[in-house]
Amino acid sequence: MNKVGIYYAYWTHDWDADFVPFVGKVKSLGFDVLEVNSGTVTNLPAAARDRLRSEAARHGVELTYCIGLSPEFDVASPDAQVRRRGIEFLKRQAAMVADLGSRELGGIIYGSWPGRLPPGQDKRVWLDRSVESMKEVARTVEDCGVFFNMEVVNRFEQFLINTAAEAVEYVSRVGSSHCRILLDSFHMNIEEDSFAAAIRTAGPWLDHVHLGETNRRAPGRGKMAWDEIFTTLAETGYQGHVVMEPFLMPGGQVGRDIAVYRDLKGELDLDGEARRACAFVKEKLGAV
Repeated sequence: MNKVGIYYAYWTHDWDADFVPFVGKVKSLGFDVLEVNSGTVTNLPAAARDRLRSEAARHGVELTYCIGLSPEFDVASPDAQVRRRGIEFLKRQAAMVADLGSRELGGIIYGSWPGRLPPGQDKRVWLDRSVESMKEVARTVEDCGVFFNMEVVNRFEQFLINTAAEAVEYVSRVGSSHCRILLDSFHMNIEEDSFAAAIRTAGPWLDHVHLGETNRRAPGRGKMAWDEIFTTLAETGYQGHVVMEPFLMPGGQVGRDIAVYRDLKGELDLDGEARRACAFVKEKLGAV
């Protein structure tokens, strides 16, 4: 069965956080994986990284990493200095993932998040710059023995890679076996004609999956086609992690950036809801 995880920001209002307390929490709720902000961990001093590594090992929790690059690190930018900052930042993140004994990092790492195509610009030119940047990054990723997964997101958050087909074209152009794809049910629901077709299109390039309802709630609290998604993942032989990304709380950096403008938690207890969602996903995985 695929390992099941959750993104730490389910519990926070800010992207920067001390991730150590979440390790034991997610283990107690039934999760196998904790996904954290790779930018924050990359900037931690060695002692703090050691503390996070030790806590994860103590609880038997696997760490995965995710980030949306801010504009100052946009590897598709027309500004060569901005691209260079982004390339070097991603190289540092690859080294961090390897240093913590982890395997993968994903997100909007091919451009900035959120990102809009400037008026009068040609998307293909931005893609060309991004691919050239990622080719350089990929050499370091390979040397570190880790994997970078390009997250396919909806058109309202980024313009470069909105479908599984676009992601396959992108990673094919980069040409590295360590440059792969991250599919997210929330974004697929907006952009894809079919969940099954998108998963099959990503095929052997698919290395990570994010789970979320159409309304940003945890799995099992909306109308997402979970049976179709989990059945297709099983049929295609997907062996990677499935990590849920529910966002229920308005306010702070997280609420603003994810566009949560109303309380989606209601009377729910966050820990209890996470436990329920974890059991729901594991039941679905077990059924296929």
